[in-house]
Amino acid sequence: MPRAEAALPVRMRRVAIVAPEKALREGLVRIAEAGCVEIDLAGDGGPDVRGPAATRLQRLRTEPAQPVLSEAPPDLDALERECRTDLLAGEAQLEERLGSAVRHGAAAALAGWCPEAEVGTTAARIAAAGGALVPLRTPRGVDPPTLLTGAGTAPPAHAARTVRRSFTPLVTTYGTVPYADLDPTMPAGIVYVMMFGLMFGDAGHGLLLVALALLLRAGRPRRVAALRRLWPFVAGAGLAATLAGVAYGEFFGPTGVLPVLWLEPLEEPMRLLAAAVELGAVLLAVAYAAGIVNRWREGGPAAALYATTGIAGATLYLGLAAVAGYVWLGQAAYGVVGAVIAAGGLALAGTGLYATTAGGPGGAVQTGIQLFDAVVRIGSNVVSFARLAAFGLTHAALGSIVWDGTTALTGRGPVGVVAAVLVFLLGNALAFALEALVAGVQALRLEFYELFSRLFEGEGRPFRPWHLPVEHIPGSPAVAGPAVAAQAVPNGPAREE
Repeated sequence: MPRAEAALPVRMRRVAIVAPEKALREGLVRIAEAGCVEIDLAGDGGPDVRGPAATRLQRLRTEPAQPVLSEAPPDLDALERECRTDLLAGEAQLEERLGSAVRHGAAAALAGWCPEAEVGTTAARIAAAGGALVPLRTPRGVDPPTLLTGAGTAPPAHAARTVRRSFTPLVTTYGTVPYADLDPTMPAGIVYVMMFGLMFGDAGHGLLLVALALLLRAGRPRRVAALRRLWPFVAGAGLAATLAGVAYGEFFGPTGVLPVLWLEPLEEPMRLLAAAVELGAVLLAVAYAAGIVNRWREGGPAAALYATTGIAGATLYLGLAAVAGYVWLGQAAYGVVGAVIAAGGLALAGTGLYATTAGGPGGAVQTGIQLFDAVVRIGSNVVSFARLAAFGLTHAALGSIVWDGTTALTGRGPVGVVAAVLVFLLGNALAFALEALVAGVQALRLEFYELFSRLFEGEGRPFRPWHLPVEHIPGSPAVAGPAVAAQAVPNGPAREE
């Protein structure tokens, strides 16, 4: 896959499913089994298209565990008598699609979306049933649905897709990436594990996380086997924590097993704090750069120029950073240049914000309040990255307490040694569990509210292909093949409390 394509959601094509009326059912069965076409439904599949199978399913008042399609038209009365709710539910979904078709003479057609790379394969499937998959132009004002690379349930093709797939929940939990925007999955995952490692910096605890990741990869324990796809994510977080622990000289606390290669958190807290804020400033600058690209792709140069998450916001951020440099270094030139740049950013942002108001004095007041909020938010967002140092210090303090308690007990005879071992094991277990949870939540908060809020201004629509297993008639040729499964439906965009 070209690098430019890998940085974007999967390219979609608007398609029409065209078939003779008699062949439409077979063509739809093949599409359902392929699982790579999202079909438009008339009235969202409501009562207007309810058919005999849906009526029988409603009479049974039982929800099937998994809808299944029959390869050939089934006897609905027999299915009802046998309580085959799985086949009835599959047939009901098929009836929705059949009822949504546009008919002209002996031909019928349905519209939908399909990943561009799958159009040829899917067209061949339908052609074998007597139908056709016809590429169409994307309608104006209509955004295609979004499918992130590696977001489906089909087996990944190589290691990079495995890693990308494990990072995908970070993005889909926040919301659906707009189709025109960059796909932030890989950068978001890398930034997350890096921030997690800084807060969870202990080589011993990091290696435990790597061991847990390897257990997940092996499908152990079985009760969490559903999380197996996340093992690269957990391994990455563990590796980042291990590297940070090596830099801090922490191995299950300040045990002296490792030398301090960079700094000791409890001895140089201000240096750690400065490093955390500097890292946050760099990450915010990268987020603004990605936001500019997204605004340009969404609405063109004007949208990118005036948006507070575009060039206007980035200019304001750069100007305020220069002013902060003046305050920190005492160089007057930084203050003058920064003030000029910030004023330009305010002018651009104010122009864009005022254009969205009703105008007049009320619009001017509203714009002023929004500009003030933008300035305050930039400052608070930069300072918010200080939590990387704060929770790194907390982790180091807990490790120090456990180690001090352990060493204090070792000189008190055999009983003291046993007590020291218990304190070391239980204390590290508590620190590991507590700090892993806290660091995980705080890294997620920084990613969502400080970074993603600059990447995205709206939300896209997830790609939901129609995908059902097919029950084949013995002796008939199978039409099974690799499926492009649906992207997990995310929750709505996160909101800061």
